[in-house]
Amino acid sequence: MPKSVLRRDRVLSMLPDSLSEHALEEILSISKAEVAAQDAETLTVSVTPDRLDLLSEGGLGLYLQGATGAAKGLVHEDTVDDVTPALAVDADPSVRPLRPAIAAVVVVAPESSVLDAGLLEEAVRFQELLHSTVGRGRRAASLGIYPYDRLVPPFRYALEPVRNVRFVPLDGSEEVGAETFFREHALAQRYGDFGRVGDACLTLRDAQGTVLSLPPILNSRTGGEARVGDRRLLLESTGARDRTVREMLGLLLVVFASRGWRVAPVARTSGGSTLSDGREVFAARRLELSAVTVRALSGASWTATEVERRLGRVRLGSHAHAGGWRVEASPWRPDLLTGVDIAEDVILAEAVDPREGVVPPSPTRGRRRPEAGFRRQVAAELLGLGLAAPYTSLLVPEQAVARLRGADPIRVANPPSNEFAYVRDRILLSHLELLAHNTRHGYPQTVGEVGPIVVRAAEAETGSETRYHAGVVLAREGAGFADAAAVVDYLLRSVDIVAVREPAELPGTIAGRAARVRVAGEPIAELGEIHPEVLVSLGVPVPVAWAELDLTRLYPLLGRRDID
Repeated sequence: MPKSVLRRDRVLSMLPDSLSEHALEEILSISKAEVAAQDAETLTVSVTPDRLDLLSEGGLGLYLQGATGAAKGLVHEDTVDDVTPALAVDADPSVRPLRPAIAAVVVVAPESSVLDAGLLEEAVRFQELLHSTVGRGRRAASLGIYPYDRLVPPFRYALEPVRNVRFVPLDGSEEVGAETFFREHALAQRYGDFGRVGDACLTLRDAQGTVLSLPPILNSRTGGEARVGDRRLLLESTGARDRTVREMLGLLLVVFASRGWRVAPVARTSGGSTLSDGREVFAARRLELSAVTVRALSGASWTATEVERRLGRVRLGSHAHAGGWRVEASPWRPDLLTGVDIAEDVILAEAVDPREGVVPPSPTRGRRRPEAGFRRQVAAELLGLGLAAPYTSLLVPEQAVARLRGADPIRVANPPSNEFAYVRDRILLSHLELLAHNTRHGYPQTVGEVGPIVVRAAEAETGSETRYHAGVVLAREGAGFADAAAVVDYLLRSVDIVAVREPAELPGTIAGRAARVRVAGEPIAELGEIHPEVLVSLGVPVPVAWAELDLTRLYPLLGRRDID
C-alpha cells in the first residue's frame, strides 16, 4: 500500500479541535487509510491505491473535516478570471510521437497569504509520490511546479535540438548545455529516455524563451524554482495520455485547494488551434447515484436525507433527482467512476457495525470443497510425474492468440496493454508463452499446471464460464503424440476412469497428430503435437507435445467417490 510521512500539526490545523492519537486511528479505521505510525510531530499514513489524495496533508485534512463534522460537502475551487495576459500553453506538433499530452493551471494564494515553507514542502513531497504511483516512475506522466510571477505567458511545449538548449538545472548554479546535462546529471540518466529522442529533447519555455523545465526530468533554476513567498504558481503535467495527465494534475490540486488557493484555467493550443480551455482539469465531475444501487450494496433502507448526509461527510456534493442523486466529485477523486464507487463511499462514511453482519450459509465452512480437493490431487499427480509447476496468468497477450490460429478466447474490452488483451480459454496459450520466454535455458522443459480458464457460455449471465484445466507441455527431443497420450491415460487411470480417444483438428497442432478424449460421451481432454510453424515463432528448437484435461467436466463423472 502507498505510504507517506505527514506533518501532524499541518493535518490537525485544518480541524477546529485537536484529535488524540487514539481518536485519529479510530476515525481512519473506517476509511481507506490507516495510521502506520505516529508521534508528536509526524503521522505515517498508508492508503489503498485508489485514495492517493489521503497521502497529502491537505487531502487527509479535508477527509477529517468531513468525518468529524467540521465541514461537509464539495470543496469548491474558485476560478480566477482576471489573470492577464490570457493563459495558454501551446503544444508543438513535434511532441506527439514522444509525450503528446500536457495540461496546466495557475493557483493563486488567498488574500494576505503566500506560499509558506510547509505548503511548498508538502507540494514537492506529494509531487514525487504521484510520480512513483500514477506517473509510473514518470514514464506515464510527470508534474512541474513553477513561479508564475517570474514568467511571461503564453508557454510553449516543444521538441528541440539538444544543441540549442542551455539552462541552469534546479539543483545547480551554473548554466549547462543540454548535451552535458543528459550525459552527466543523475536524473537525466534515470529519466532522460522519457524526454529525449535522438538529438532532440522536450522543453517547456515561456514567451521570452526562458526554460521552465526539461520534462519529465528537471526544472530550471531561473524559470522553474518555486520559492517561499510566491503568490501564484503554474502547475503543469506532461505525459503519454490526456487522462493520466489530468488525473495527476487534479490530485496535486488538493494540496492547494485545501488551503484556500484559487485556480485559474490554462488553455491548451496546438498549431494555432485551441484544443481546450483548460477548465476540465479542475471542474467538478458529475456522476449518477441511484437509490437502487445504494440499497443493493448496503443492504440498508436509508432515507434520502441519510444518504445526502453521508455524501456530505465524504466531501461530495449531491442533488436529489428522480430515482437517486446527481453527485459532484472533486478533481482529486479520480477513483469515483460509477455509482458503485460512490455507494462504497456512502457505506464507509460511518462505521459498519460487525454485529449487523450475518454469516451466510456456505457449503465450504470448515473444509475445502470436494472439487478443490480433486484439483489438488491432480496437481500432486503432475508433480509426481516430475513436471515443473509454474504459475501463469489468466490473461494472455495478443501475440499468443495470433500464434495459435483457430483459438477463440474472449478479448478484454479495454485492456491495459496488449500483454493482457485476452482471457485464456486453454492453458496452452500461457504455456507456449512460457516456452518462448525460456528459450535461453536448456532442454528438456516439461511443465504441468492446474489452473482456471474462461470459455464462452451463452446460457450464463455474463456470457462466459470459468473452468479448471490441467495442462501439460513436454518440450524435449523425441516428444510426440504418444507422450501426451500417456500423460492423459495415466491421469485418468489414477481416478479409475476409462476413456475413448478420437482424432481431431485442434488449433496449433499437426494435422493427424492430435486427438480429443471423451468419457461417457463428454469431451474431457485434448492432446497433440505442436505444429512446427508455432515452434519456429516461439524460437523453440525441439518438438513439443501437449495435453489438457477439463477437470470441471471430469469431476462429476467420478460418481460419489470421496476426494480429500
